[in-house]
Amino acid sequence: MKTNMTVTLALLALGASTLCMNAQDDNGAPPANGMGPGRHHHPPLPLVTALDSNHDRVIDSNEIANASTALLTLDKNGDGQLTTNEYLPALPADAPKDAPRPPQPAIVKALDANGDGIIDANEIANAPAALKALDKNGDGKLTPDEFIGVRPHLGPPPGQNGGPANGDRPAPPEGAPDGPPPAE
Repeated sequence: MKTNMTVTLALLALGASTLCMNAQDDNGAPPANGMGPGRHHHPPLPLVTALDSNHDRVIDSNEIANASTALLTLDKNGDGQLTTNEYLPALPADAPKDAPRPPQPAIVKALDANGDGIIDANEIANAPAALKALDKNGDGKLTPDEFIGVRPHLGPPPGQNGGPANGDRPAPPEGAPDGPPPAE
């Protein structure tokens, strides 16, 4: 009996140590190469990187207030306006010339008020007001679910627990009736 107990405890200890050696403690951070299992991470939006000066993935009230100045740092040719090659990440070098761009994030749609693909001087000057309009919950800051918006193929960006941000359900497709689905 004592031998069986010793063998059982030794096997449990061996199993636990093997499990610990194989476990990864990433504290929710992405792997060093930026890629998770089965997921492709797009490069960060230069627009968001410029606005989020403290790089905490939240555009707070101070960053919103300084948005016009921050946006001008993206103006590579100094013409006072931003074109897609200045505020969006570059396409991969091996991408075909006619490769479609992914859908525009909510922040681009808000800043490019006339939708012409250029964030002109007037739109840059109006950036703080445009960003405040994206603040869905009125807390004075923009989180990824507010500045990126719903992606049709992915839904909203995940919240801190990997589920929908702020516990919200994904928005229904455009044209869908409001409210819960009818009971069957």
